Amino acid sequence: MEIRSGGPDDVPAVMAMLDGAVAWLASNGRTGQWGAEPWSRDPRRVERITGIARDDEILVAEAAGRPAGVMAVAPRPPSYVGAADEPELYITLLVTDRAFAGRGVGAALIGEARRLARARGAGLLRVDCYGGGDGRLVGYYRSQGFATVAEFKVGDWPGQVLAQRVDAAG
Repeated sequence: MEIRSGGPDDVPAVMAMLDGAVAWLASNGRTGQWGAEPWSRDPRRVERITGIARDDEILVAEAAGRPAGVMAVAPRPPSYVGAADEPELYITLLVTDRAFAGRGVGAALIGEARRLARARGAGLLRVDCYGGGDGRLVGYYRSQGFATVAEFKVGDWPGQVLAQRVDAAG
């Protein structure tokens, strides 16, 4: 697996990964996170991903010659999360192609986020995610070294902010 820089040209791959994730979640009765309709059919969601690809730093994990996962990072959180009182790197998007689920793609991208945070002198790495349902997504981030630091809601959608310290020695 290789990780490369990405950008707006990767939006179609991101949308396909998100559509695949929604289909998988819905087929498993887990529609609370993102519903049951493909993201690519919702203009607001397409614009959100397009904005992330334009404004944040995109990293694409490639395996077997194709995108296996995408992560976006920024030096600030999204508008619905309060800013930290110290330099941070915030993961604004992390999605894995379903064909590569369970193969360490997400962990590799999170590892790259840790490396970038250290290189930029940020002592804090944060992410937010769906905090409802069976809690498996929160559990995944905890398995990657994050701890819940806040809970929030966007409308009726429950979320959690998770964080981990990033030291210079790493």
